Amino acid sequence: MADTPLNIGVIFDMDGVLVDSYQPHLRSWCLLAEELGTTMTEAQFAATFGRTSREIIRQSFGVEAPDEIRRLDDRKEALYRDLIRGRVPEMPGAMSLVRALHEAGFRLAVGSSGPPENVTLVCDELGLAPYLGATITGADVQRGKPDPQVFELAAVRLGLPPASCLVVEDAPAGIEAAGRAGMRSIALTGTHEADALAAADLVVHRLDDVDPQVIRDLLKIASSS
Repeated sequence: MADTPLNIGVIFDMDGVLVDSYQPHLRSWCLLAEELGTTMTEAQFAATFGRTSREIIRQSFGVEAPDEIRRLDDRKEALYRDLIRGRVPEMPGAMSLVRALHEAGFRLAVGSSGPPENVTLVCDELGLAPYLGATITGADVQRGKPDPQVFELAAVRLGLPPASCLVVEDAPAGIEAAGRAGMRSIALTGTHEADALAAADLVVHRLDDVDPQVIRDLLKIASSS
């Protein structure tokens, strides 16, 4: 391991950052909508990025009963896991970046709005677990992004102040959540165009464009501002 002090945290969103999950998530929501006798368009789906499934069910399907929300949430996520099990689609460069940051001495976390079962499946299939100091899922938070709760909790579990953490995200709601948590952010295009991610400190088109020095430089800017 390099001589970098263990005082820098990098918190990765999972969907659209570590996993190319756009199509399987879209398909699973469409399948759930079909079961309910309705539809979900791709535009409706794209507008939900960063939010918990519980919030999406309320907003998209008008369901309010907690037990029914829970049942539909479980069903949707089971559909999603069936679609990706055994073939989790890694985002290009994701594991290379995780390994490079780990070797440089950074503390790493996942901050996801997804359920624990989804996060566990992805971590197991990609071999992420040995590199992570904290894993936050939708079960750990009461409020989805753009609320900063998920990232604030990740920093606490990493044992770091927010100013020492940087978030890697793909959605405007996640970038807003990082800013509200007092953290720097890198936005990865793909699910959104660069213009929609302009609030991030850095916008990249591939994770290959990020390395330990890029993150050190961004956090130096944060410490001097």
